[in-house]
Amino acid sequence: MNTRASQLAEAIERLLANDWHTAHGLVQELDDPIAWRVHGLVHRVEGDLANARYWYDKAGLTIDDARSVEDEISELREHLKLGD
Repeated sequence: MNTRASQLAEAIERLLANDWHTAHGLVQELDDPIAWRVHGLVHRVEGDLANARYWYDKAGLTIDDARSVEDEISELREHLKLGD
């Protein structure tokens, strides 16, 4: 797994552990749509929805309030082909 993929995987695992601060440190320097989505999710978990919206928008997405954070994490894990 390359460094970017490793950072994204670790950030997602940190979010699962409710450690958004560490997750933020892992994604803040990454520069691609998946990283921006994870960055937005970090801020959603943090509760900073204005910042989350910025990163989701940058990734070409909007926050779906009807979707849980856990569902979005599961989708990202599947997209990145991370095991359980």
